[in-house]
Amino acid sequence: MSDLSDLIRKLPKAELHLHIEGTLEPVMMMELAEKHAVELPYTRIKDIKKAFNYKDLQSFLDLYYLGAGVLRDEDDFYRLMAAYLERCHKEGIVHAEMMFDPQTHTDRGIDFSVVMAGFERARRNAAEKWGISSLLIMCFLRHLNQDSAFETLEAAVPYRDQIHAVGLFLLVLGQPPRKFQEVFQKAAEQGYERVAHAGEEGPPAYIWEALDVLKVTRVDHGVRCLEDPELINRLVSAQTPLTVCPLSNIRLCVYDRMQQHPILSMLDQGLNVSVNSDDPTYFGGYLMDNFAALEVVLGMTEAQARQLVANSIRGSFVDTDRREAWLREVKA
Repeated sequence: MSDLSDLIRKLPKAELHLHIEGTLEPVMMMELAEKHAVELPYTRIKDIKKAFNYKDLQSFLDLYYLGAGVLRDEDDFYRLMAAYLERCHKEGIVHAEMMFDPQTHTDRGIDFSVVMAGFERARRNAAEKWGISSLLIMCFLRHLNQDSAFETLEAAVPYRDQIHAVGLFLLVLGQPPRKFQEVFQKAAEQGYERVAHAGEEGPPAYIWEALDVLKVTRVDHGVRCLEDPELINRLVSAQTPLTVCPLSNIRLCVYDRMQQHPILSMLDQGLNVSVNSDDPTYFGGYLMDNFAALEVVLGMTEAQARQLVANSIRGSFVDTDRREAWLREVKA
């Protein structure tokens, strides 16, 4: 481990763009498949890992949904969340804002209460054991219609105190943010924060729509803002958080190789970017793996690393007192 990696691990960090279903490790996938007698097309761990070499977004989604299919009861969702939060403890993540996809589970006949009970138990245990704070972001799946999103928002009413924000996820092309304008407006009326995936697979116009139509306060990914100078100026002026996921961008071929990734140049332009892992099991690494890639391949400096860490805290939904305390540690 380099001196810089050691420093980054010790700094208090927030992770803002993490899909909890995307943390399902192959070993747990196979254990839960055996538990529930779910037949997988793989018999060995290494065969699952080989499948991580995606040809396109759809091949990733096929494996992602296959993995989600082994999550059946409360204890499964507890194990999934508990494993990620233990990783947070090991990597120095003091605050996590985790996305989850209720429609992925309710469409399989899993009751909303099963998902939430498992998650809540793990989050509570992590807070008590390690002091890790966490928030949940309920994502609507954009390839489904807005009626389905409204049904999910209604189903979430009993768990309003456990869900902090709503988001928009998956299959971006041909699914503009404006498709979900009404449900995001309803979520705002109910007091939810709003975020959305935009500017990764889809064009810069989708970032404009996320900001102006959905009224999001944070953009997930957002790297394609670089194609629009006016948009760059707006994002810099407003200091809108962009939750960038470098290893994910490479695995899904947004960029061919890490040497092309613009996150450090975005940082130097004044954009409020942070480092995140997206679906770490499926995309080649957790938060510290992403930081390591920026150091080794892009030559990230200590000053840049501290700024990226500080941006993660500033871009979070935590209260002012905790935010300022963590920022003082980052600057120390």
